[in-house]
Amino acid sequence: MINFVIVSHSQGLAEGVVALANQIKAPECQVVSAGGMEDGNIGTDAIKIMNAIERLLSENEEDEIIVFVDLGSAILSTQTALDLIEPHIAKRVHLSYAPLVEGTIAAVVAASTDASLEEILNEANEAATLKLSFND
Repeated sequence: MINFVIVSHSQGLAEGVVALANQIKAPECQVVSAGGMEDGNIGTDAIKIMNAIERLLSENEEDEIIVFVDLGSAILSTQTALDLIEPHIAKRVHLSYAPLVEGTIAAVVAASTDASLEEILNEANEAATLKLSFND
């Protein structure tokens, strides 16, 4: 199963994306928030991200995770989190650069159809295409 971690500088934004994704995901798919700082302030926290990843991957040794991020420093915090965890865990985590909301929703829908990891990542990356089509 593919599970998801949502990393945003805003805890509220991350939780909102999770709430939206939870409305459409398959029951076995998990989507969790790692948004904001531990004290509730704006920012990203590598330890919070690491804990979310480890919590999801500790349940099933075959699961993989896709992490969605909102801004550049969220990428850095996620990369730091991956440096802090065991290599056998880190290799099961995939960072997506797709748009946060659209990419997450597209990926969750694809994961709910038993698509492959590659197909799910492609769906996430193509998510912005629909918006661009309205520009014509």
